Amino acid sequence: MHVVGSMHERKALMADLSDAFIAMPGGFGTLDEFCEILTWTQLGLQQKPIGMLNVDGFFDRLLDAFDHAVTEQFVKPKHRDMIVTDREVISLIDRMRVPG
Repeated sequence: MHVVGSMHERKALMADLSDAFIAMPGGFGTLDEFCEILTWTQLGLQQKPIGMLNVDGFFDRLLDAFDHAVTEQFVKPKHRDMIVTDREVISLIDRMRVPG
């Protein structure tokens, strides 16, 4: 267990300790952490894989919103493609593996 003084410290520690990131169904805190690490990746601040475990289609509407942002040219397709999605944990992890 790591005790930190702020959400910013928590996110930075998670980024330092993680090999990859997987969002599972959750609430606003999950979405906040997911979008922040996605933004860090977009900005080149981190290069670790980002996944979304889309259990029972939980994230379908959010993924539709991301696709809409691409269509409206607010998000580049290459940035949308940073998100690896799957409905099964094993196949998600397999798809997220970085060669090497």
